[in-house]
Amino acid sequence: MRLAAVSFDVQNPGVVGAFWGGMLGREAVEEARGVLVPGDETQVGLRFVEETTEKSRRSRLHLHLASATSDEQSAVVQAVLALGGRRRGTKPLPKDRDIYMADPGGNEFCVIEPGNDYLAGCGLLAEVTCDGSRQVGRFWRDALGWSIVWDQGDQLAIQSPAGGTKIAWDRWPTAPTASRCGQRFDLAASDLTAEVERLVALRATLLADRDGDVALTDPDGVEFSVSRD
Repeated sequence: MRLAAVSFDVQNPGVVGAFWGGMLGREAVEEARGVLVPGDETQVGLRFVEETTEKSRRSRLHLHLASATSDEQSAVVQAVLALGGRRRGTKPLPKDRDIYMADPGGNEFCVIEPGNDYLAGCGLLAEVTCDGSRQVGRFWRDALGWSIVWDQGDQLAIQSPAGGTKIAWDRWPTAPTASRCGQRFDLAASDLTAEVERLVALRATLLADRDGDVALTDPDGVEFSVSRD
């Protein structure tokens, strides 16, 4: 089983998918329900699925883009603006600090301060950071076969054995409580039945079969899906 994509419900998946394809230097691939920006062995994919109502929920996860130098961070910010993203906030651009931004669909992300040692070598899409418990991080370690690379206090992060994008969990005081918040992990499995059974044994909860995708929730009650690879 593999993590096929981090999925976002958006009103205009074509626009948002084109933005992230341009930012990450990847092709944005049209799908029946939206757009996929495929990942690879070390960088997670992103999927944008059409929603029919305006997004009003707070984010449960957001992305971190990395930069090695101040000039590189500035170049990433300029690329965001040129492709239709925006800054969050109106204060002058901070120097050598995190810069808070949003894509054309309003999904929040950060351009992390240059030279961040924790994200060194992780690639441009360096981290997916989530509201959640350390226990759910351990669930995802076992589900994906990844390794724990950070475990301090309330924070835990995992990473593929091949390296690349990290996924981290921490408790956010303003995070939403609903299980379906328009952001989720999409998994793909060659043996769908066996992998769903394994996830349930790891304390996932089975919800429903939806057009060939199986919907579950993780031990924190957050929905994700598994489809046949």
